[in-house]
Amino acid sequence: MAGDNELRLSDEDSDDAYIAAIVNHSSTAIVSKDLDGTVRVWNSAAEETFGWQGSEIIGRSIRAIIPPDRLDEEERILSEIAAGRSLLNFETVRLHKEGASIPVAISVSPIRNRVGKIVGASKFVHDTTVANALRTKLEESERQFRMLANNIPQLAWMADRDGSIFWYNDRWFDYTGTTLEEMRGWGWTSVHHPDHVERVTARIQQSWDTGIEWEDTFPLRSRDGEYRWFLSRAKPLLDEQGQVWRWFGTNTDITQQRESEQKIQLLMGEVNHRAKNMIAVVQGLVARTADKQFSATFANRLQALARNQDILTKRNWDGAPIGELIRSQLAAVGDLVGVRISLDGALDFVLSPAAAETIGLAIHELSTNAAKHGALSTENGKVAISCSVDDAPGQPRFIIEWREFDGPMVRQPSQSGFGTVMIDRNPKLALGAEVAIGYPASGFFWRLTAPLDRLRAVPGSAAGL
Repeated sequence: MAGDNELRLSDEDSDDAYIAAIVNHSSTAIVSKDLDGTVRVWNSAAEETFGWQGSEIIGRSIRAIIPPDRLDEEERILSEIAAGRSLLNFETVRLHKEGASIPVAISVSPIRNRVGKIVGASKFVHDTTVANALRTKLEESERQFRMLANNIPQLAWMADRDGSIFWYNDRWFDYTGTTLEEMRGWGWTSVHHPDHVERVTARIQQSWDTGIEWEDTFPLRSRDGEYRWFLSRAKPLLDEQGQVWRWFGTNTDITQQRESEQKIQLLMGEVNHRAKNMIAVVQGLVARTADKQFSATFANRLQALARNQDILTKRNWDGAPIGELIRSQLAAVGDLVGVRISLDGALDFVLSPAAAETIGLAIHELSTNAAKHGALSTENGKVAISCSVDDAPGQPRFIIEWREFDGPMVRQPSQSGFGTVMIDRNPKLALGAEVAIGYPASGFFWRLTAPLDRLRAVPGSAAGL
């Protein structure tokens, strides 16, 4: 029986001319041969592909374009044709007239005469040089991607725009002991800790819905049943229209880092506890050896130092936001913050530990003096505290101002005490600061101006320790 791809000869010459026109004008190389391999049709596209003119090749064996090591292919093709079978998209190599090898894809079908007898074969030939180069490039790109994806230390995965995960790297399967079939879609939830999975799915769904990058930390179960902590991130990949096309995510094992941080926190807490015990001992000694007024003043200064230490310990000694530091040192008059004490400006600026200690003690002295003798010693007095950054080229500075008003009449003291050392001399020496102190009738003011690089904390460096 003739196949769907077979070409039948016509009884009418006009039909032969019509078919010949189609063959000669086709951009696909078309060749026909009889059952012994002799070329009968060779169109212009075949001439361009193989370099042989029709007049040179018609009447010769098709074996002229077949490499010697592939001649057995021709015998197999002719055998299939004689049996009435077609070969579709058979990839092989043929020869150019000049001897160069040409990668090709060949489709061969039987040709039958008027009575249905097989008399030859029609062959459609496609030069696959460009296609092969593209395929090789694609395979190389895929190989490089797999090498990269499977050799990074993180677990990695990809999801479609709706968050259904369809690919994981080998690290994921090595760690979890799962298969792709088990993990497809939302299967990953099965390796999450039951105490965290609801929170994690809710947060990641929010990213799927909004297209916003995702980050979270949670434990994942290993193939051995152990849970380890991972820092996980996912980034949306956008198409040409700016819409989410894919999601690429990674999970980084932070168990050891997390344990180290917890140990550091424990050690810092212990150091802080022992330091406070030492402060208590010093307070006790002072109380037994000094008069009550000195003892109380000294104890308050020790407490101010302890409050500084609490803030820095809580933040791993990476620094302290000045707003948090000021509020801590205003603890004795904390109920007045927002009522008679105003704070504004760059309150999120993070001070280095050394700067926090110096400025914290200064704020303590200022608040103590305001409560005893200044604006906060009356019912109507107020204090305004402001912080600002001056980004002047070549000399960026940080400025803190303390202004009192509506309080009692101010007079400049006749002599300076330890409090003056804390608000004036100590900042100058420790921070290279300029300090301005004034006693106008309207109210006391204090201004500290210091180089930005002497005050700013460096994250992760525990600067100033």
